[in-house]
Amino acid sequence: MQVKHLIVFALAGIVLLLGFNMINGSRHEQNIAVAVNNDLPEQSTDAAVNEPDISSNQSVDVASKPLGEQPKAIIDNVTTQIDRAQQVDKERLEQMDSAQ
Repeated sequence: MQVKHLIVFALAGIVLLLGFNMINGSRHEQNIAVAVNNDLPEQSTDAAVNEPDISSNQSVDVASKPLGEQPKAIIDNVTTQIDRAQQVDKERLEQMDSAQ
């Protein structure tokens, strides 16, 4: 194969990859927009009503802290979220056990 053929194939591959990246990026942005628009709180279960919305005020709390305390604040927020998720899971298991 001649060098000019390799160059043509390489350029064609680069163009195809760039096109794929642009299409995939626009889909990703559309998916994010749809997810943001559909971010309504569910009130179908008691557990969903009891859970506070921690996503909106947690980012403000972390951003307002000094840079030296932000990693600790992030870890504290994640630990709190994990604890709440475990509590909700425990409550659901108790509800399932009491229903049987």
